[in-house]
Amino acid sequence: MLSILFDGRWRARVGTNGSRLFWIFLSLGLLGMSTDVLAHAVAEGDKGYIQEITGVNLVAFMYLGAKHMVTGYDHLLFLLGVIFFLYRMKHIAIYVSLFAVGHSLTMLLGVYFNIGINSYIIDAIIGLSVVYKALDNLGAYQRWFGFQPNTKAATLIFGLFHGFGLSSKIIEYDISPDGLVPNLLAFNVGVEMGQLIALAMILIVMSFWRKTDGFFRHAYTANVAMMGAGFLLIGYQLTGYFIA
Repeated sequence: MLSILFDGRWRARVGTNGSRLFWIFLSLGLLGMSTDVLAHAVAEGDKGYIQEITGVNLVAFMYLGAKHMVTGYDHLLFLLGVIFFLYRMKHIAIYVSLFAVGHSLTMLLGVYFNIGINSYIIDAIIGLSVVYKALDNLGAYQRWFGFQPNTKAATLIFGLFHGFGLSSKIIEYDISPDGLVPNLLAFNVGVEMGQLIALAMILIVMSFWRKTDGFFRHAYTANVAMMGAGFLLIGYQLTGYFIA
């Protein structure tokens, strides 16, 4: 079951050890959101490196791709929302693969064909993806509109937007065309490696939490917190768009 209805019962009682572990994980992630992270940017040191190097540098770009995903809180929040109510590894693999296909496709094609989208707008859409998924997990669409959107299609579509978020930044850094294709492929491999590392960490925390009696009682609050983080990302990016 991929979504649940609002239920006041989740708001009661004190969290168990599993729920405390989850809240520590989520709180550290939200507190770690720096300005650069909210802007979906590559770190300044990495930015300079990308602009200076030429030729094929597979290992370096794989590292940069993995680092971006592991530290990309917008990606991780969306992935957390996607797998929140997925229990079987087969289902997790399907949804994560859809996200990876969408993310990889637009990142590679966006840079190769120089398809740039305003960074503030695309990052606001990425924040919207977090809000969308949190509402989906809360059963809001069934409650408000009486139907359930296609979750697989939504995961793929938002994956496309997440890929454009990174490609737009890479285009701004004007990396060397020498070795561009293999470097982009290596970067994408690194992104997927980072995604697997981050997903493994999330699943470990979730597996402990799901075994406790407090999981369903606190699932409501957890998704509201994710939704709040998504609105924070949207507000930050739209503010930057209008005052830039």
